[in-house]
Amino acid sequence: MRFDIVTLFPDSFISVLSSGLLSKALAKKIAEINLVNPRDFTTDKHRKVDDEPYGGGVGMLMKPEPIFKAVESLPILPRREIILMSPQGQTINQPLLRELVTNYDQLIVICGHYEGVDERVQHLVTREVSLGDFVLTGGEIPAMALINGVMRLIPGTVGKAESLQSESFEEGLLDYPQYTRPANFRGWKVPDVLLSGNHAAIAKWRYQQQVARTRLRRPDLLKEQGT
Repeated sequence: MRFDIVTLFPDSFISVLSSGLLSKALAKKIAEINLVNPRDFTTDKHRKVDDEPYGGGVGMLMKPEPIFKAVESLPILPRREIILMSPQGQTINQPLLRELVTNYDQLIVICGHYEGVDERVQHLVTREVSLGDFVLTGGEIPAMALINGVMRLIPGTVGKAESLQSESFEEGLLDYPQYTRPANFRGWKVPDVLLSGNHAAIAKWRYQQQVARTRLRRPDLLKEQGT
């Protein structure tokens, strides 16, 4: 999968993409990341990418021309989505990540800044995506979250593909509690069932824990399932 990131701060992605599973996925060419700076598509000596909003208001808006030119400079793969990171967009969740990794070969991610982008950029994008109901200084952090979530679902990124099937949100439930050695740490013991070797009992316990944890922490997920 190809990711094209349109950002005023390309250096902010370097550390994130140079460590952990993402770095390994890029090295194995499972995914490709291309960073594009809209400033490179300006025509004035100051490389200006923002301007005052018509009608007045606080702050500055990103101009449409550099964004359009940046996106139009990119190759066009048959299955591509042009995403604007915006507080007004669809909230990132696991079904969205699975939709993107399944249906697209190219994700162009535009990181907004200042007070937002010129509304005419809507004629360019095919989807708006949000990290949640809050506002950040720019779209870079939400874009990193989106890229991370999508890339780890690409076959070959995570060593054991089956581990992806038992995570939080994959079945509409939060994950179950997990333990490792030692079996007794400062008086906190691993539940006996996990030491029993009875795989059917362990599976039942884990499911019960998922339901209980979801009911306690995210009852909205159970309502969505009609549970």
